[in-house]
Amino acid sequence: MGEVSALRKHPCPECGGDAEWNASKQALCCPYCGTIVPWSEGENPMGATIVEHDLEATLAAVSPDARGFHEEKKSVKCESCHAISIFDPDRVAQRCDFCGSPAIVPVEDLRDAVTPESVLPAIIPGSRVRETLRDWYGTRWWAPNKLKRSALTDTLHGIYLPYWTFDAHVDARWTAESGYYYYVTEHYRDSNGKNRTRQVRKTRWVPSAGKLSHFFDDDLVPGTVGIHTALLRKVEPFPTLTDLKPYEPAYVRGWTVERYQVDLRQAAETSKQQMDMVIRQLCSHEVPGDTQRNLQISSLYQGRTFKHILVPVWLVTYTYGTKNYQVVVNAYTGKIAGEHPKSWVKISLAVIAVLILVLVLVFLSQR
Repeated sequence: MGEVSALRKHPCPECGGDAEWNASKQALCCPYCGTIVPWSEGENPMGATIVEHDLEATLAAVSPDARGFHEEKKSVKCESCHAISIFDPDRVAQRCDFCGSPAIVPVEDLRDAVTPESVLPAIIPGSRVRETLRDWYGTRWWAPNKLKRSALTDTLHGIYLPYWTFDAHVDARWTAESGYYYYVTEHYRDSNGKNRTRQVRKTRWVPSAGKLSHFFDDDLVPGTVGIHTALLRKVEPFPTLTDLKPYEPAYVRGWTVERYQVDLRQAAETSKQQMDMVIRQLCSHEVPGDTQRNLQISSLYQGRTFKHILVPVWLVTYTYGTKNYQVVVNAYTGKIAGEHPKSWVKISLAVIAVLILVLVLVFLSQR
């Protein structure tokens, strides 16, 4: 695994400000005067290819060159949600970008982190995200009106999240009992003592077996603890098969980068569990008959590889009452998912309206 070069400054030639990655312009841009700072892909000497790394070999021994960011970074950990954020040293963090808690503490240089070698550059600008958020808030019917009016966008943060991708070739053999339906005529007496017949369904069970092969390409496992997993799954997928680029420091300039807290070994186990579920579904579809039982599968995993990547999201965190909420926007596809409080006034009114409707229908049916 190649090294990540030290983070270079990109001063604005007009005002001297430090340039940041601008998603809409797909370039380094001065946040103060808007000047585009010259930069081209490939300046970073870590290489121009995206490499799949052998999983078993890496788990056995990760080399020192594959650890850490090898650049000047500041790291803080939130004592509330436990997310570790990594950003430029000239930035002063006052609250956690993930949960909004002020309880953040500095942490030592993270030399145990496997370096991300690939990145999915953000292409959705913050201005577009703010409009998306206002529309999203406006369609939350059960949300309090106060929340809709405020349409919280002032806590919008651009964040690169750690993800793991896994490839594997799986050969699976399965055995099961296949059930075939058939019907027999049954004679019986009804409650009036009359003779009746009816068709009764039966199942004939026969053994069955088979095999299949399947290749998993970029099975995704989040390495983040800062964003709720259910929300992440709703804004996936990230197009890692087609649009990943070799890591360049310029892509993350001005954005917070979260350090993974789901390590490679944990992520590999999670990925295998996800793959096992898919293999089970595929094998189940192969079983003949009308129904099935006692499906047993023996799987052989070969050629397991992985990548550590960064993917972009826009995140809003806010507190309503005593509870924290998150809204996440995929900064590449624009897909949105979020949490919001419920208005008990609206829910109570809806329940009362339904009860009134039921009473009216009952009254009309009895007339």
